[in-house]
Amino acid sequence: MQRPNVVWITLESTRADHTTMGGYSRDTTPNIDRIARGKRGRAFDNCHTHGIWTLASSASILTGTVPTHHGAGMANDAIPDEVETVPERLSAAGYHTACLSPNSHLSSATELDRGFDEFVWLSADTLLEAAGPRILFKYLRNCRRHGPGLTTDTRKHGTGFIMNEMAKRRVDAAAEDDDPFFLYAHYGDPHHPYQPPRRYLEPYADDFEMSVDEALELGQYHHANFHQLIADGCPLDDDEWNALHALYDAEIAHTDELVGDLFEHVTRLDNTVFVVTADHGELFGEQGMLAHLVVTDDAVTHVPLVTHGFDELVDHEGESVQHADVMRTLCEVADAGTEGLHGIDLREETREHTLTQRGAKRTRKNLDRFAELNPDFDPTPYHTSTLSALRTDEFKYQKSDDRTELFALPDECEDVDDDHPEVAADLDDELDAILETDGQPAYSGEREGKFSDAMRDQLADLGYLVD
Repeated sequence: MQRPNVVWITLESTRADHTTMGGYSRDTTPNIDRIARGKRGRAFDNCHTHGIWTLASSASILTGTVPTHHGAGMANDAIPDEVETVPERLSAAGYHTACLSPNSHLSSATELDRGFDEFVWLSADTLLEAAGPRILFKYLRNCRRHGPGLTTDTRKHGTGFIMNEMAKRRVDAAAEDDDPFFLYAHYGDPHHPYQPPRRYLEPYADDFEMSVDEALELGQYHHANFHQLIADGCPLDDDEWNALHALYDAEIAHTDELVGDLFEHVTRLDNTVFVVTADHGELFGEQGMLAHLVVTDDAVTHVPLVTHGFDELVDHEGESVQHADVMRTLCEVADAGTEGLHGIDLREETREHTLTQRGAKRTRKNLDRFAELNPDFDPTPYHTSTLSALRTDEFKYQKSDDRTELFALPDECEDVDDDHPEVAADLDDELDAILETDGQPAYSGEREGKFSDAMRDQLADLGYLVD
């Protein structure tokens, strides 16, 4: 059997319940929905991420292992040498591998470039060399349609259009090669600051009272002050919430257009698997949080997952799935090594529960920051140590060194452990079994990220707390 090409698209910060596939009131992802509904398409209703922020989640996607095993975004900043990446496995199996990333957490600094024949990290410093003058000129001609128009304020320009043109160029180049290819592209525009092209925000303008310009200013204010907003208890009025949701939805809708364009380009090729998912979701006040910080609420763990051309998954009976499962199954189909991968083979197995983990290091730094900004901030509702959340269709069980909790979904606030002691005990046993096997650290030391000044500046621009 001929091994497939693979194009894997990871969208930043895209929660499932703000997509068309997720039944959202706004038709934000008509192109991705069309891909899912195609003859060879499939959407999974219950995909949950391994981590709640880009580094941990991306490391799990690209290693096919759980966060406490690879350690990146947990206790460490980079994956250890002991963990083999999926690109390394595919490269050893004869695949040409390439990656496009506009996020420093997915870069050489975290060693997530390992195994890629071509790895492009996009920043203001690398854009001209990476994209080339032709693509940049094309963006300038389309900067009103795909950006904020002519402005030197780089905070308002996304990389989505440029990424898409680069992805199409790499697909064309790979198509001329006899070897199968694996292209991994991380689309960053849905990440805050929410600054969508006006043509995508204007259709939602009737849903908030402020002007479109005021809404765009609010997006910048939210981005610059979300730590303070969290510390103050998210004091936004209804119109501000409505505008923030509209800004975010417009970012998703614009990215959906780009994905649809890339998909049409990819379908010119035979035997190509196309995957669209997200690294994590986004919080809009759930459990007192914004962005994607601290909590493992479904708003930040439940993400879209759509495949096309992956015929082995079209008739898969289950809906619960994680990224490591898809990577494991892809490696099986690609005749690549699978030893040490934690996912299940979706051609043969179904998943009964999902595992999301969140590290302590960044959490404590954020909680300290909130308390510094507002001494009245109450950190007691939040776990401060490494947190693991095991989720079934009905319950979510959370465990850390601080405490355990059981939630009856969709509620994630009231602990119902006393009402369902047998459920809590069973899930505790299952979680312990995972933590004692797959969840064991692959490396016992510390792995610091090798971030350049430009990479640190980019992370600071994205709102990450950096030393």
